[in-house]
Amino acid sequence: MPRSAPDFSRRAQLTELMDEPCSREQLRACLRDLARVNRWFMGYRPLLVWLDSLPRRAEPLHILDVGCGYGDGLRRIAQWADARGVAVELTGLDVNPDAVAIAAEASPDSSNIEWVCANVFEYAPRKPIHLVVSSLFTHHLDEADVVRFLRWMERHAALGWLVNDLSRSAVPYYFFCAFSRLANLHPFVQHDGPVSFERSFLPQDWQRMCAAAGLSGGDVSIRAYQPARLCVARRITE
Repeated sequence: MPRSAPDFSRRAQLTELMDEPCSREQLRACLRDLARVNRWFMGYRPLLVWLDSLPRRAEPLHILDVGCGYGDGLRRIAQWADARGVAVELTGLDVNPDAVAIAAEASPDSSNIEWVCANVFEYAPRKPIHLVVSSLFTHHLDEADVVRFLRWMERHAALGWLVNDLSRSAVPYYFFCAFSRLANLHPFVQHDGPVSFERSFLPQDWQRMCAAAGLSGGDVSIRAYQPARLCVARRITE
C-alpha cells in the first residue's frame, strides 16, 4: 500500500506494480480497471477538448498514442472522429507486448487501429505522424527521459502533441486511496494509483523540463483539468 504520509513538495521515487513482471491475466484485469477509472473520472476529456480545438484537415490525421496500455484512449478517439466525420489513422505504441496484445483483443473486429510493440525512443514510424498523444505515461519516466520524450515529439509530430497526466497533490491522492478500496479495484490499481500521484509532476516541473527540451513558455500550454489532471500541449502551425 502507498506510504501513509507522502511529501507532495517532492516527486517520489517509487515503483508501480504494473511496471514489474506479471501475467497477462493480471495486467489485463489491471488495465481494464484503469479504463473504468478513466471513464468515471473524465480522463479522456482533456484529450477530446484539445482535439476539438485543432483546425480541421481534408486528409486523414495520423495520431500516435505512446504508452497506449489498454487502448481505451485510441478507441475513444475513434468514436470522437466518427461522430465528427474526421478521417483518422490511429496507432497505439507500447513497450509491453502483453499490453499491445490486450489492447488488440479489447478492440472490436471493425477497428482499424494499428498496435505496435516498441520502445518509443527506438521507434521508427513507417509514415508521418501528425499528432502524438500520451495518457498517464510520463510519470513513469525520470526527468531526463521526459525531456528526451519532449524532444522526440518535437521531431516527429507535424501538427502538435499532448501529454495528459496527473497532478501531484494531496486531495486526489487521498480520495483515490479511499475510492479504489471502496470500489474494490484491482490490487495493482489500488497500489499504483496513489503512487502515480506521488510520481507525477507540478506545473513548475513541466516548465523546467520544457525549457530543457528547448521549448519556450510561448510554445506550450500547461493546463489543469478537474479532477486531478495536468496537461501539457503544443500546437505546431503548418
